Amino acid sequence: MVSTEQKIGRNDPCACGSGKKYKHCCAAKAGRMGVVSWVAIVALAAAAALAVALFFDMTTGGPGSQTCPTGQVWSDAHGHCHAP
Repeated sequence: MVSTEQKIGRNDPCACGSGKKYKHCCAAKAGRMGVVSWVAIVALAAAAALAVALFFDMTTGGPGSQTCPTGQVWSDAHGHCHAP
C-alpha cells in the first residue's frame, strides 16, 4: 500500500495555519517533550535517589545506630567505635 501523505518540508507552509514556514513555526515543537514527560522524569529521578539514600542508610547505619563491641562506644565525631 502506498501512502498518499507527503512529508512536510522545512520550507513548506506550516500545517497549523499560521502562515509561517514550518521551520519557523512547529518544527521545533515536534521534537520537544511535554511538561508531563519532564515531571515524570524528575519524579522518577527523585524516587531513585531516595531509594539509594534509604538503602545506603539501612546498610551502613546512621551515627549512633552502630553496634559497638562490648566496652566501646560510638563516636559521632569520628564515625566509628572507641574505647570510652
